[in-house]
Amino acid sequence: MSRPLVPDALWAVVEPLLPSEPLKPKGGRPRLPDRAALTGILFVLQSGIPWEMLPQEMGCGCGMTCWRSLRDWQEAGVWDRLQRALLDRLGRHNVIDFRRAALDSASVAAKKGGAQTGPNPTDRGKPGSKRHILTDANGIPLAVRLTGANVHDSRMLEEVVDAVPPIRQSWGR
Repeated sequence: MSRPLVPDALWAVVEPLLPSEPLKPKGGRPRLPDRAALTGILFVLQSGIPWEMLPQEMGCGCGMTCWRSLRDWQEAGVWDRLQRALLDRLGRHNVIDFRRAALDSASVAAKKGGAQTGPNPTDRGKPGSKRHILTDANGIPLAVRLTGANVHDSRMLEEVVDAVPPIRQSWGR
């Protein structure tokens, strides 16, 4: 049997962070179970397939249902709280290595524009965004910031370092 995308240990961390299902005074369809939605989200993000092609055999509902859960959980701040919870767990086990950190970025197209876009110098000035990611020596992501594609990494260094949340550790600071 293959390993599940959402093992019990991960689900135990994620489940308390999810918003409860809103009341439906007029009834309606029951919502897809959150664990199934998370499984669908992880499958699409890991495989890179389009949302519409999510296999029905997985029991995750349709791709749009999973996408709506992703959107709603983003608006509710679930992913930020999950990152803090996982960083705290790694910190308590002394897995995070602060002796060395790396800041890197990747430019992505932003065809529809938005607040965090700018002319992409590597794509003939088309609108784009840039993800700035700070990792520890083990490659564990500590903080992420989004800017326009024309913002240099050196200008984001302090802001990304300041964005690292306080991490609980089992020893000292």
